[in-house]
Amino acid sequence: PMMDWTDRHCRYFLRQVTATAGLYTEMVTAAALCHGEPERLLRFDPAEKPVALQLGGSDPGLMAEAAKMGEAFGYDEININVGCPSDRVQSGQFGACLMSRPGVVAECVAAMKAACDLPVTVKTRIGIDEHDSYAFLRAFVETVAAAGCATFIVHARIAVLGGLSPKENRSVPPLKYDRVYRLKSDYPDLAVVLNGGITAVDAALEHLRHVDGIMIGRQAYHDPWFLADLDRALGVTTLPRSRRAVIDAMRPYIERELAAGTELRHITRHILGLFAGQPGARAWRRYLSQHAFRPGAGIGVIDQALAELPQAA
Repeated sequence: PMMDWTDRHCRYFLRQVTATAGLYTEMVTAAALCHGEPERLLRFDPAEKPVALQLGGSDPGLMAEAAKMGEAFGYDEININVGCPSDRVQSGQFGACLMSRPGVVAECVAAMKAACDLPVTVKTRIGIDEHDSYAFLRAFVETVAAAGCATFIVHARIAVLGGLSPKENRSVPPLKYDRVYRLKSDYPDLAVVLNGGITAVDAALEHLRHVDGIMIGRQAYHDPWFLADLDRALGVTTLPRSRRAVIDAMRPYIERELAAGTELRHITRHILGLFAGQPGARAWRRYLSQHAFRPGAGIGVIDQALAELPQAA
């Protein structure tokens, strides 16, 4: 789940790269769903499944109502954001600041589980600010697990809520994978998924020796083919034939979206990294960036961008 990135176009594209990975929405606030336009915020293509809805909020009633909406729309999982460090999120009393209020998170989990039959999971950090200890993480997890949460996705960094930007919070606090490993070891009945700084297939496989799963964020966005490489390493047999085959699989979706009024640039911004590391990748990115935003841009822009690549790409 990445704000402004993992929208429905991004998720449809990534599903063409990996048939198996679970996909997550951007964070949607429970208040926006309950008081806004749920149809616009929640719609997705069935091809994206399995897909989880990530919610932000701290009011158990609103969170329960939002979870119920997510279930009605066909999501496979409801995830609570207890990891985002942005000032805007903090001002709304959700995100990483909720690590200091485990009782509130537990109340939300209990209310959401009572309102829907989907798994309710939590994405969190290993700590916040001065609370940088395994004991703090363990106490948080124990409280929330007692309310019925059986899966924790843990970004292996603390969040510094005062003094670091959201971008800095993704790189400045050191990664402490051993703390997440220990959590899994101490609570074998919980599903523990590791997040943060995973950029190599070998490293991903090593993590999977210690935890139940891994979550890939920016690496999958900047180099989407990483997901296909990871699937291959894990023995998945349903793989795309090539990067060009991914674009071919996207064509009906793109044409359908264009006909419905979607601007091409809203889709192509997510596919810029598909040829990362391959000959012609820069020309591919440049052509799409220069032409997809123009009024009336159509599928021909993608054809021309592909023409910039060597045939073997």
